[in-house]
Amino acid sequence: MMDTVVVPLLKIAVLLNAVLVAVTFLVLMERKVIAWAQSRLGPMRVGPYGILQAIADPIKLILKEDITPARADKYVFTLAPIMSLVPALVVFSVVPFGPDPFYYVSDINVGLLFVISVTSIGVYGIILGGWASNSKYPLLASLRASAQLISYEIAVTMTLVSVILTTGTLSLVGIVEAQREGGLWFAFVQPVALMLVFIGGLAETNRAPFDLPEAETELTGGFHTEYSGMRFSLFFLAEYANMIVISAVVVIMFFGGWLAPFPNVPALSFLGLVPAWIWFIGKIFLFLYVFIWIRATLPRYRYDQLMGLGWKVLIPIAIGNLVVTGILKVAL
Repeated sequence: MMDTVVVPLLKIAVLLNAVLVAVTFLVLMERKVIAWAQSRLGPMRVGPYGILQAIADPIKLILKEDITPARADKYVFTLAPIMSLVPALVVFSVVPFGPDPFYYVSDINVGLLFVISVTSIGVYGIILGGWASNSKYPLLASLRASAQLISYEIAVTMTLVSVILTTGTLSLVGIVEAQREGGLWFAFVQPVALMLVFIGGLAETNRAPFDLPEAETELTGGFHTEYSGMRFSLFFLAEYANMIVISAVVVIMFFGGWLAPFPNVPALSFLGLVPAWIWFIGKIFLFLYVFIWIRATLPRYRYDQLMGLGWKVLIPIAIGNLVVTGILKVAL
């Protein structure tokens, strides 16, 4: 009873709270990094150097009036943000923060397939939110989001198959252990796959330069134009939780997960003194910083450019990378 029910429930409670707290401070981090990129200071009024802004923002959203448009489909309008957030949080049940069972909720033998399947559900929340709002701008945004996800999901999935061929397992723990045994991160073995997965991750999380479903200059606020208060905050939480998920997947697949750099090099053995979960979280925040850096640097794509990149560039490269990986696997 203790090992099968109580301990997993405790792990889930700690993990969910940690993710939600991380999201609030990730928003503050984004505001600060973009401000520095633009020679500004960012939030400075709440707490020392504005650090308590991460607490003030959720309180403000909770206290704001939650408005439902008169002609909206009220039940679907409420369900949509929940459908966006829940899959993003469920995925963390198979994310390993360390080598021991203590550091993850579960290690299933199809962990990567589980991640791909569950994260794909999140787009339904965007589609339903845009449709249920009964407003033209959110509807256009939801159509963009559905086309965008379909386009980039194909490239990302085929690219991940290349990594599966390399490791021979779908278990996320097994993929990290394969990198330990090989003595080399897959970022050096599959650099093309790394770039494809990261670019596809940007598109699937609707982040700049692929934030067409939210394009403020064209669609006011995109699919969440009509949302306010707590329901808006759920969409917000879903986007940033998905950023953490994509960063975690990239770290597990290509950067050794919780492993220290070059774990088989004796001269670097002192890096093993740092706890495994700290390495994992540190790598995740490095990629989160890259997410923010890209938003502060690159302009938004036009929609035709977005679709052209997905279908004419990324998918052919993903197919080519998969073919080359298969040939090398057979030959070697």
